[in-house]
Amino acid sequence: MAVEVAVQDVAGARVAARAGADRVELCAALGATGGVTPGPGLVARVLEALADLDGSDALGVHVLVRPRPGGFVHDADEADVLVAEVRSAVAAGAAGVVVGALTGAGVVDAALVARLVDAADGREVTFHRALDVVAEPLRAVDRLADLGVVRVLTSGGRPRAADATVELRTLVAHAAGRLQVMAGGGVVPGDVARLVRAGVDAVHLSARASVPDRGPAGPGGGAGGDLDVTDAALVGQAVAAAATG
Repeated sequence: MAVEVAVQDVAGARVAARAGADRVELCAALGATGGVTPGPGLVARVLEALADLDGSDALGVHVLVRPRPGGFVHDADEADVLVAEVRSAVAAGAAGVVVGALTGAGVVDAALVARLVDAADGREVTFHRALDVVAEPLRAVDRLADLGVVRVLTSGGRPRAADATVELRTLVAHAAGRLQVMAGGGVVPGDVARLVRAGVDAVHLSARASVPDRGPAGPGGGAGGDLDVTDAALVGQAVAAAATG
C-alpha cells in the first residue's frame, strides 16, 4: 500500500523521500487552511531538491491545486485559475495534481473536472476530499472514474479516516479497480494497519510535528507560535506499517 505525505516546504519533501514515502502532496498553509496551491517557486525548488537526492526519482510530487480555503464550488474566474495552475504544475514537471470541484447541488462538477484532467495532459489526477461532502459518494466515484481521475482522497465522510473503515471498504468494492481509493483525514501511523485491512490503495497523512519559530512574527506576520514540520519518525512508522499491515 502506498504512503503519501502532505508537505509544505522543501525540507518536508526531503524528509518524506528519505523516510520512504511513495509520493508527496505539495501544498501551502496546510495547518491554517487544510492546504492551498503552492507557489511556482516552491514547486520548482521541491522538484529540484528531490532530483538531487539519490534514489528519489521514484517519489512522485503531486501538487495541490486549490485557490482558496473553504468550499469546493468555483465560479468562472476560479475555474480558469484552477486550469492555469494545473498547467503550471505540469509544465514544472509534477507527476500529478490534486483537485476538487463541486456544483452548487453538491455533486461533482463534471465539466470543470474534465477541463482539469485535460489540462493535466496525462499526469495523474487525484480528486481530493471534496468527495467527503457529496450526497452520493458512490455515484461520484462512478463519474470521476469516467472522467479519467486516477484516485480519490477520502476520509469516508468522517472526520477521521480510521473511523470510517466500513465506508472505505464500500468505496473500494464499488470502485472495483477503476480508480484508487486513498484514505486521508486525521491519519496517524497507528491507524495504518486498520486502513490496510480496509483494503484501500494508499494512505495520506501530514506526519507533522511542531518546532519553535525561528523568530517573532511581528505585526502583520500572522498568529506566531510554533512551525509545522514533517517528522521523519512519523513518516517512517507509517511506511513500516503499510509494508507489514
